[in-house]
Amino acid sequence: MRYEEPVFRPPSEADSFLLQLTLGCSHNECSFCAMYRSKRFRVRPEPLIREDIMLGRKVLGSRVRRAFLCDGDAFVLSPKRLLRTLEMLKMAWPRLGRVGSYANARDVLKKSPDDLRRLREAGLGILYFGLESGDDEVLKKARKGSDAASMVAAVRKAQDAGIKASVMVLIGLAGRAGSEQHARRSAEVASRMQPRFLSLLTVTPIDATPFGDEVASGAVELLEPIDTLREVRTIVAGLDLQGTVFRSNHASNYLPLSGRFPQDKARMLAELDAALAGEVPLRPEYLRGL
Repeated sequence: MRYEEPVFRPPSEADSFLLQLTLGCSHNECSFCAMYRSKRFRVRPEPLIREDIMLGRKVLGSRVRRAFLCDGDAFVLSPKRLLRTLEMLKMAWPRLGRVGSYANARDVLKKSPDDLRRLREAGLGILYFGLESGDDEVLKKARKGSDAASMVAAVRKAQDAGIKASVMVLIGLAGRAGSEQHARRSAEVASRMQPRFLSLLTVTPIDATPFGDEVASGAVELLEPIDTLREVRTIVAGLDLQGTVFRSNHASNYLPLSGRFPQDKARMLAELDAALAGEVPLRPEYLRGL
């Protein structure tokens, strides 16, 4: 397949056909993110998309069951353009089960409920949202471009249309000084969202990003491994979710944790308490990574 590197996708899309509708990210200002710093944002011409799908069908045959729309901002496209893409994917793979995409609040809120419903009927099954934090002060400092209220509205709007939402929170994004408030407000906001999936990742400072520079200069003090567990525990304890699949088992995290709310909440809190008491070993640094 032909791609303009680098290409990113959620861990759960490991077996999906990756289709680059856009290149880069139209926002591309988040202080912690370097994923698309090397790319100028642009929309790929539709004839190239059609060629990529045809090539995918030729190379992969009929076995494709899922597709993911890249890069970081495919959902910025108009409903009509997205519908045409979904139709082309379905023509190539009639048994295609689900199409996913990253999404930000702005692009979801611009689309009408009917637009979202039609996209769902055409095969769009899941959108991935980077909440990062439920604390508006943290979001502003992180240059996220959205506040917590708009992200709650976007997630609820997507799910009202039948599109599942997968929401991600960044552990450690507020540093040591803002950890408690970041955790409490992230739990509150996630509970208002009621996403189908919720995941926690641990922030990693990256060179040549504003967040990385703040860590290097001492303006932001990173959490120690044990402190990240305290932050995770505050979030888990504060979550009031119904039917949400929870994951905190990303390679960046010090303690793999997973379950379903509400039935597994007590167990996960017990696992966190055991780790905080030193009864469970944490993931060593050499095994952590993004």
